Amino acid sequence: MDTQQNTALTRALAEIPGPLPTRGVVHITLPHTDRFTVVGNHLAQHPELSLAAIGLAVRIQSLPRGTDISVKTLAAQCREGERLIASRLRELEACGYLQRARERRPDGRITTRTLYCNHPAALTAHHAQARPGTLPHHRSIPHQRSVPLDRPVPAPTTSPPPPPTAPPSSPS
Repeated sequence: MDTQQNTALTRALAEIPGPLPTRGVVHITLPHTDRFTVVGNHLAQHPELSLAAIGLAVRIQSLPRGTDISVKTLAAQCREGERLIASRLRELEACGYLQRARERRPDGRITTRTLYCNHPAALTAHHAQARPGTLPHHRSIPHQRSVPLDRPVPAPTTSPPPPPTAPPSSPS
């Protein structure tokens, strides 16, 4: 039996202007009009991340704010197991795409707050340009692996820094 050909793909290939490369990939790029996520090449081609970590980052980036991305939830939604997902989340943390911190809620329960940045290098560069010679002004959220769940986590003793204020505008 012959391999079935995708005639739509063949027609699209025929419509590409100019000479085609003799080898390598040929991109047929159609514009997305709804339900899409923009992914930077810095992530898609990251030399230190595994393909599984890149795929997981794309999945996280495509989810709406507030979506649970715990290891158990992601494992229930994907074919990969909890151990693989946990290790790929650690990869994303090591490269700055993800930060996780355990926090005590007002009701006493402990939850994990997760921050995902789609372009950590640009965020660092932006803060360095805004304040040359200073560190970025943000609340650090360290990952606390050493706090077991069966022990109480002390409540934070310091309050978060006040939000930055805009300089007063002068009338023109």
